[in-house]
Amino acid sequence: MTRISRRGLLTTGAAAGVLAASGLPLRAQATRGGRLRVGLNGANTSDSWDARTHSDLFMIASAQGAVFDNLTEIAADGALRGELATDWDASPDAKTWTFNLRQGVTFHNGKPFGADDVIESLKMHVEEGSKSAAQPIVSTIVEMKKMNEHQVQLVLERGNADLPYLLSDYHLLIYPAGQIDEAIQQGIGTGLYRAQSFEPGVRMVATRVDDHYKDGNAGWFDEIEYIAINDNTARMNAMLTGQVDAINRIDLKTEQLLRANPQLRINEVSCNQQYTFPMLTNVAPFDDVNVRRALKHAINRQEMVDKILLGHGRVGNDSPIGPANQFFFENMEQTTYDPDQAKFYLKEAGYDSLDIDLSASSAAFDGALDAAQLYQASAKMAGININLIQEPADGYWSNVWLKKPFCASYWSGRATEDWMFSNAYEEGAPWNDTQWGREDSERFQNLLVEARAQLDDAKRREMYYEMQQILNDEGGVVLPMFANYVQAISNKVATPDVVGNLWQMDNARMAERWWMN
Repeated sequence: MTRISRRGLLTTGAAAGVLAASGLPLRAQATRGGRLRVGLNGANTSDSWDARTHSDLFMIASAQGAVFDNLTEIAADGALRGELATDWDASPDAKTWTFNLRQGVTFHNGKPFGADDVIESLKMHVEEGSKSAAQPIVSTIVEMKKMNEHQVQLVLERGNADLPYLLSDYHLLIYPAGQIDEAIQQGIGTGLYRAQSFEPGVRMVATRVDDHYKDGNAGWFDEIEYIAINDNTARMNAMLTGQVDAINRIDLKTEQLLRANPQLRINEVSCNQQYTFPMLTNVAPFDDVNVRRALKHAINRQEMVDKILLGHGRVGNDSPIGPANQFFFENMEQTTYDPDQAKFYLKEAGYDSLDIDLSASSAAFDGALDAAQLYQASAKMAGININLIQEPADGYWSNVWLKKPFCASYWSGRATEDWMFSNAYEEGAPWNDTQWGREDSERFQNLLVEARAQLDDAKRREMYYEMQQILNDEGGVVLPMFANYVQAISNKVATPDVVGNLWQMDNARMAERWWMN
């Protein structure tokens, strides 16, 4: 067996003994105690402890960031750490992976953790009728073997050097075998915090677990309370009045008001968070590549960065791969706002002008409605008339996204190219929000499979560059901007020197990594 290294970040058991599973170095000043109160958006009345349904920050932070664990975890510095797995090995072709599991771990109901829990938790994502966004990951596993109580072997259909990264996906939480329904109902995991109360779309309260395997390395609060505050103004007010100790997604228009408060600070992290306008490529007129090209040239990207992000981000180029990724195609020609070019492509599609609907809501991203209005104004210069439909925030992800032909959306980005592409662009993936498939680009779909099994980084880079170019030229996503994570934190709360940039709020793991001053 050979250990596969991707950017030298596949850290295993030896290093995990020095660093916390969260990646937080041992800190004398990080002491136990206190209650962390956080105001978060992204909550819905349909929320549950079923990770297959998780799609936004409130449940990601509550579940993966507090109550449950994964096999692996991406640390704040981007390194991959063992969580419930201590270390792993792969065959030379990266098809057979063996994971050694942490011993002495128990679920919150006292059940010992072992191999059966891993296998049953993975299989739930591919059972009949499952709509899990992690289905594309687990479906590539053709065999799951229990080698012993603390070792599992996963055999893949094709080699995948990124598998340990993928197992840190926030959908792939580990539940107790034979008790999954009960665990979903009550929130029973192996995480640092035990769920005490959970009101979907309202709040979650959890208390610190004693004698946890991460003791001394992570999990400093005695209690955490996550409060659902989807409204931007209400979230800002809660922060300014001291009702909460931290909030995500500050209102950039009132950033200076927060900065003027000596009781708090702004934490800004450059990342691959992307604000997008996906169109269903199997629905007219978006099934015509020339219509898609026209829409890409009909948007003023720099204007959006300036007016929506107020400079807290950068221009996007219709590819989800950003500077934080290893194989970012930095020198790809930038698609620019060009009404004449947009008109050219409209004519190629047989239109003198085009009338389309665009659904948007503040639930999609902060400023989504304003961004849609800017798009409406710039597209009009190209003969594209956008009818803006303001959708309700509650239920947006279940009633609009993946259903309406053209809408506003966002993605947090992913740590690896394959992870991002598999989630959002692989044919048949549940979260493929453009329905991009072989009919759109057989070349892209073939490259996705080939690159996944390619262990030569130089060849892999060529493949990923070509895939980014295909999406730029033919894809169904208009990706005008990458937005920094901008969050506010009370001075009563301390954070590590490095805060994670994969998800908001320190990779959604503030309950593990932060502590009270």
